[in-house]
Amino acid sequence: MSGDIVNAEIEYELMKSNANELRAAAARHRRVREAEKANKSERRSVFGKRRTS
Repeated sequence: MSGDIVNAEIEYELMKSNANELRAAAARHRRVREAEKANKSERRSVFGKRRTS
C-alpha cells in the first residue's frame, strides 16, 4: 500500500514538472510569435514609407 502512495507522489511531481515545462515552452513560443509579429509590422511600415516617399 505504501508503494502506491510513493508512485502517486512521483506521478504528481512528474506532472508538475511537465506542466512547468509546457508553460515555459508556451511562454517562449508566445515571445517568438510576438517578436515575429513586431518584425512583420515594422517591415510593413518600412515598405509603406518607401512607397509614399
